[in-house]
Amino acid sequence: MVGEATNLDIAEADLGGDRGWREAVSGSRYVLHTASPFPPAQPRNADELIAPARDGTLRILRACLGAKVEHVVLTSSSAAMSYPDGATPDPVTEQYWTNPRHPLATPYVKSKVLAERAAWDFVVSNQCKNLLTVVAPSAILGPVLSKDFSYSVQVVSRLLNGSAPVIPRLGFPFVDVRDVAELHLHAMISEVAAGERYLGSGEFHWLDEVASILRRSLGPRAKRVPRRRAPDFVVRLIAMADPGLRAVAHELGRSRIVSSEKAEKTFAWRSRSFEETVLDCANSLIRVGAV
Repeated sequence: MVGEATNLDIAEADLGGDRGWREAVSGSRYVLHTASPFPPAQPRNADELIAPARDGTLRILRACLGAKVEHVVLTSSSAAMSYPDGATPDPVTEQYWTNPRHPLATPYVKSKVLAERAAWDFVVSNQCKNLLTVVAPSAILGPVLSKDFSYSVQVVSRLLNGSAPVIPRLGFPFVDVRDVAELHLHAMISEVAAGERYLGSGEFHWLDEVASILRRSLGPRAKRVPRRRAPDFVVRLIAMADPGLRAVAHELGRSRIVSSEKAEKTFAWRSRSFEETVLDCANSLIRVGAV
């Protein structure tokens, strides 16, 4: 059960407009900027994602600077570091920057890297680099609160509801949403975090590992979870009619290791076990009636 919020004020603002941001951050010591569009299907026009991500970030930073906010934590993504020029990083670390013109940079990836770049440019040009800290999680799973959940949770929901008759040869470095929240809090209150980037990720896992955990632990509730892995060409054919799958088809067969060593050493931060994350995610989807 979610605890009651007894000291909560709600302010309305939009990433696409200036109205409301000054009032929203007024009187705040810290601001966590987590909002950025992440649709289940990639738009044809990348600006549909880039504009609200980048311009919204700048609106919030300008408002925070004017309100004398002490510290802003921006939620970026490991995708902003995963596709640099040259060889694929092994592992991905905070030193890398994705080239938005990289052939694997989807509109979402472009939106994340350009928004983060704009944020760093802003604080440097305004001589307030220590105002900003960036937290860059990998693919996020974990318990959901309602049927309105993030796109990445489809990794579990699609397996449970049987919408994928076979398992794509896809895998991601996963992290639990609760651990991501903890990393944001570390970044928010720690003085050493000012002006730094922190990756937050667990280990890489293939989707058939996710399916195996679901079948082994959920019994009859996992009766729709597929058992067979599909050849890549079959997945690409299915993706032609499935926007959600088409958005990640470029990752077929790719294994990407993301290092959280910096966060682990700085904050003694650790991601919890992958099995716990998957099962808590699955049970919450069942509980809210999403599958």
